[in-house]
Amino acid sequence: MRKQFAVLTILFWSVLAYAQNQDNTLESPIDSASREDFVVNNYNTQLDSLVNLWYAQNAGAIQHPDNVKHHRDSTYVPHFSDREYKKRIEQMNSVVPLTYNEKVQTYIDVYANRRRNSVATMLGMAEYYFPMFEDVFEKYNVPLELKYLSIIESALNPKAKSPAGARGLWQFMPSTGKVYGLKIDSYLDERCDPVKSTHAAAQYLNSLYSIFDDWILAIAAYNCGPGNVKKAIARSGGKTDFWDIYPNLPRETRSYVPAFIAAFYVFEHHELHNLYPRKVTVPQVDTVLVKKKLHFKQVAEYLQVPLKEIEDVNPQYKADMVPYSEEGSPLYLPLEIVSPFIRLQDSIYAYKDSLYLNLQPERVIASSSSKVDYSTSTAGKTKTYYTVRQGDTYSKIASKYGVSVNALKSWNHKTSNMLHIGDKLVVYVAKQGGGNYAHTSTKSTQKTVASSTSTKQNSTITPPVTNSSSFHTVRQGDTLWGISQAYGTTVENIKSLNGLTSSKLSPGMNLRIQ
Repeated sequence: MRKQFAVLTILFWSVLAYAQNQDNTLESPIDSASREDFVVNNYNTQLDSLVNLWYAQNAGAIQHPDNVKHHRDSTYVPHFSDREYKKRIEQMNSVVPLTYNEKVQTYIDVYANRRRNSVATMLGMAEYYFPMFEDVFEKYNVPLELKYLSIIESALNPKAKSPAGARGLWQFMPSTGKVYGLKIDSYLDERCDPVKSTHAAAQYLNSLYSIFDDWILAIAAYNCGPGNVKKAIARSGGKTDFWDIYPNLPRETRSYVPAFIAAFYVFEHHELHNLYPRKVTVPQVDTVLVKKKLHFKQVAEYLQVPLKEIEDVNPQYKADMVPYSEEGSPLYLPLEIVSPFIRLQDSIYAYKDSLYLNLQPERVIASSSSKVDYSTSTAGKTKTYYTVRQGDTYSKIASKYGVSVNALKSWNHKTSNMLHIGDKLVVYVAKQGGGNYAHTSTKSTQKTVASSTSTKQNSTITPPVTNSSSFHTVRQGDTLWGISQAYGTTVENIKSLNGLTSSKLSPGMNLRIQ
């Protein structure tokens, strides 16, 4: 019996020693570059996805307040001493305890220096999302400054998704999302619903605070789970200050809290860093209750609105389809089409229902997405070059040429998401106008754009085949979105050139395009 006990004791301590050796990987010091990896890579990935949103693509100029008289040049980047940063962060009004150190400074540099153009877009997006977050957080008595977690999680992209399977503004994993009442099935993923996911995030944060009685630890647990934070506390001898348990936390979480403090600081002091919001016109929406199965294309084509606009304000629906629900399903619509939808809904439900409603989710997705060449092979393709301009991302360039981001990076031997203005990128496109973009004559380019636009509009908009014409005569069924896509310009540019304040068009109008 004693021998058996001795063997078991030796086995127990052997297993424990092995586990401790495995835990030591958490405690190894990391340099500044690797400390950035998690947050910066995640941030860059979500930003690349953000630029594909309809309202991000149509973002206007930087909005400088009237009282700004200096440094309107966005290339001017102010620099400050560590003492100034420390003083400002200490003076910020926050229920969440804030600390300034070199780890926080690492991420201030990311937001205020390295991704300035992207931060300007997010500042514009924040004007739309933050009031919503604050209303929900007030209801649950969550500190309003925790809204800045959404910057770290998703870069304010409601369609954000991670390789691990997290989705939405608040990056819920499926299991956690379901715990907090978010529905996930083949048609619906409420993790991407901005309103419902924010309610879930507030409840989850409150639950974490009830465990640790400390908002910084609750933030850490939001990233790595309460179990990992409890283990870090135990390994630290019962200490409960984040910076005391920092070496025993997972590497991602060590990045997460400093990145939150940095995002909070930069957004609160963006003017000091010559950072201002880009004008992002996110549609003001209202909710209609849909009690029948409905495809987005039925709404877009019948009411003559851009399909992409309906998709982007309803990111919770996976296949552009509102599924049947006995109690009804919410559909967010731009305010100007809510009344027409209610008035014409019977006709909209019946419009092409046999075509759109009988498709399976995967077939609907395939039919409504543009063709992208995911192959990295160069066989049968023409080599061309693209010069990087301000505001470009791999996602934006890949979309322009109808290729995948992975292929674009592979051809140029790139592993990071960083681009530099003036860089020349190799691109391989199909010889016969492959993908969504053709490097041929102006005439063939315009035909390619018009062809891709016609699949999303009731009427085909044919731009002139010469460069001499700079006007378009509006026909029945034309929309500003369709016209802008046909001519390779933007809705905002057409509005500006023609002094338009709304998107309403009348047949016979002559619009200046160039």
